[in-house]
Amino acid sequence: MRLTTRTVWQWLAAFLCGAVVPLGFAPFGWYPVPVLALAALAGMLYRASPRQALWLGWLFGLGEFGVGVSWVHISIHQYGNAGLALSIATMLLLVAYLALFPAAMGWLLGKTARASRALFMLAAFPAAWALSEWLRSWLFTGFPWLNLGYSQIDSPLAGFAPLFGVYGVGLVTAFSAGLLYLLARARGASRLVAVGLLPLVWLAGWQLNLHHWTQAAGDQLTVTLVQGNIPQELKWQPEQQRQTLERYLALTREHLDSDLVIWPETAVPAFYDQVDADFLEPLRTEMRTNGVSLVTGIPVLDRRHWNYYNAVISLDEPGAFYYKVHLVPFGEYLPLRHWLERALSFLPVPQADFTAGRIDQPLLKAAGYPVGVSICYEIAFGEQLIHALPKAAFLINVSNDAWFGDSLAPHQHEEMARMRARESERYLLRATNTGISAIIDADGKMVARSRQFETETVTQRVQPRAGATPYVRWGNWPAVLFCAALLLFVWWRALRLSGAQKNPRPGLDEHGTGTGD
Repeated sequence: MRLTTRTVWQWLAAFLCGAVVPLGFAPFGWYPVPVLALAALAGMLYRASPRQALWLGWLFGLGEFGVGVSWVHISIHQYGNAGLALSIATMLLLVAYLALFPAAMGWLLGKTARASRALFMLAAFPAAWALSEWLRSWLFTGFPWLNLGYSQIDSPLAGFAPLFGVYGVGLVTAFSAGLLYLLARARGASRLVAVGLLPLVWLAGWQLNLHHWTQAAGDQLTVTLVQGNIPQELKWQPEQQRQTLERYLALTREHLDSDLVIWPETAVPAFYDQVDADFLEPLRTEMRTNGVSLVTGIPVLDRRHWNYYNAVISLDEPGAFYYKVHLVPFGEYLPLRHWLERALSFLPVPQADFTAGRIDQPLLKAAGYPVGVSICYEIAFGEQLIHALPKAAFLINVSNDAWFGDSLAPHQHEEMARMRARESERYLLRATNTGISAIIDADGKMVARSRQFETETVTQRVQPRAGATPYVRWGNWPAVLFCAALLLFVWWRALRLSGAQKNPRPGLDEHGTGTGD
């Protein structure tokens, strides 16, 4: 590929288009921006060679993730005790890796170069984009941050979430970008199709937002989230333990009229067996006397097998635990420790690995209802949370976002929680150490939220629900299989058009379509 001035400008445009995509996500919420950025990317990829498209996709990814996940270096530098240069280098390495997914998407789209413009914009591009995000969500344990659908949680397109999940919303968003490109650049029938379909898609999403697949079940509950705001650098110091527990106790005792109180991830900074008799049992008695259920995060050590768990307990059920299923690589465990431990000794990797819980573990009960529990990073994986449904009456997520500092990450994390509530049509109660703690309703709307880096509580009435959305029943597979079928059709169509070019028939233009669109 010869480097020309036009190529350089196109590369710069791809990078800048990617860099503005995070503006569509929290805390900004400018949801039309990703649609415009993807429309521009689709235009650059159309008729690009596989090699050209690979570079354009990679540069777009560098811009998107370079801005959107730049907060990673805060966790590594400020709380992982790594040097600034090392933390930035590690963050850039992660960004370069994540950018490989839009790069691969671009290369694959380059293979459909002979497809008509309308087919490329309305089938190949949206399907390839959604599949690349889905692949990124599970390959090498997955990193589904900044999936396109999250940017639309406040747009009419969120109405598609209960049907097809976040990847389905991403597919419809990329489809809208293709329509927008045709509206601006196409001629004839293709432009007319875009004029009719673009408002129709968004009106359909708006109408779907008015429909509910689930229903209220049982009496409303008064729920209080306790945000202790314990500085990360003090959280695990032994001399700080009693002060931490006393802070949570004092805040909880102000809300003994609540039905349910929730403390954050590892709010109790000691192993369960170390505090069960002296702290948890008296607390259990006090809560039971006042008719209050309490759920908290706490680490658990199985001393028989020396397995460590990041866990959640409900004081209503002594001895019952939820063990975190999806652990954070390099944070809670070191992948391929036998091979990587020495090679990565310069990084602040954990000395001992946490053990993952089973996906099919029994649900905890709180305030008389079965609940679906997730811990921190797990809120990013909708396909995991639906294992608790439709049995769970509401969802609980506990987290410690202090690791992210004052960055974009806590806002993006909270946005993912809103999508989980929308997909499942369940209230989601999210208690964090330093914010953002929030009560989110079954439509994914914020009912109440805390301020960041403040010691405070959030109290609100919530409604348990029953029933299942289509997404809860079928998961990601309808969206994934539909995208795969679309791509196969486009490739088949492109092969046929390629054959038609070798044996041209009268009346067809250079694209084999008769219209050029």
